[in-house]
Formats: sequence, structure tokens, C-alpha cells
Amino acid sequence: MAEGAGTYVRVKGYILRECIVACRDSMIEWFTMVTWSPYLAGAGIGVLIWTAFLLSDHPLGCSTGFSSTAGMVEAGLSGGKAREMPYYQKFIPGINWSWMLIIGVVMGAFLSSYLSGTFAVVAVPSFFAAAVGPDAGFRLTVALIGGILVGLGARWAGGCTSGHGISGTLQLALSSWVAAACFFVGGILVAGLLFGFRFP
Repeated sequence: MAEGAGTYVRVKGYILRECIVACRDSMIEWFTMVTWSPYLAGAGIGVLIWTAFLLSDHPLGCSTGFSSTAGMVEAGLSGGKAREMPYYQKFIPGINWSWMLIIGVVMGAFLSSYLSGTFAVVAVPSFFAAAVGPDAGFRLTVALIGGILVGLGARWAGGCTSGHGISGTLQLALSSWVAAACFFVGGILVAGLLFGFRFP
């Protein structure tokens, strides 16, 4: 009887070890994949936003972090006078939740590209070069102008794709649903104009 129980415990331990090894190998494979399933990534973002609300009572959003950075720089250059501006009275410049989120996004992107073996410093991505041309100066100019317009639009709309498209829609805010629809329509139109409309 004791021998049978011992065999059962050994088999159970062996199965548990094999399950742990399989899970570990699966996780390593996930972290080294070049692309993830958009469905799994979307579900993961959904779980992340629930967790963020549960643990910190803060929505996901990045655009405020950029304006906060601008405010800190401006306050440093103006001797603190920037903090007296009405905008920075409402959005106080400082290292806050959204600022740390941006740092996390950058670190996560670097770690993901490094683990998948795709990290590279590229001035002109291949798809941009194929559609528009290989001129690095033009590419950087377009990226700068695009970034400025996105930043202005996000502040004007009161949120970015993460603030409205994820956090706001989760809370069933009508303004966020309208903003998210505009993000998609605008993105599709601009991508189509730049790279051509391709339908299956």
C-alpha cells in the first residue's frame, strides 16, 4: 500500500515538473516571437486596463505624459513661470502615472525586439522606403510633423488612442467611442493615401 502511494506521488511529481517545464518553454517562446496574435494582444490589453483600474484607479493614457514632459522642460527654462499657465494649473507637470507608462512602453518595446532578435536602428523603415522613398531626412521630417499633429490632436480631443480607445471605451464614454471611430477612419485614409488602398 505504501509502495503504491509512493509511486503515485513520484508520478504526480513527474507530471507537475513536466507541466512547469512546458509552461516555461511556452512563455520563452512567446517572448521571443516576432509577432503576437492581435486577438491575444487585445485580450491582454483588456486585462491590463482592468488591473490598472483595480490597483491604481488610473486609466491607461500616454498623451498627458508628453505634455507633462513639455511642462517640466518649460518650467525649467522659465524659472517655474510655466506652472502659472492655466493649462499647467489643470495638468500639473511632473513625473506621474502616464509619464511612467511611457517609460514602460519604451522599455517593453526594446525588450520585445531584443528577445525576438529584431532590434535594429533604422532611419527609414522598408515599407516607407518602398512607398515614398529612402530619403532619411524626409522620413524624419514626416515623423516629426506627424508626431506634433498627433500630440496636438490628442490634447485637443482630451486623450489619445490609449486614453480614448482603450480606457474611455471601456467606461462607455460616448466621446471616446466617437474619438476611436475617428482614429480608425483617419488612420485608414492616411495609410491608404501614403501606401495605396489594397483590398483582398
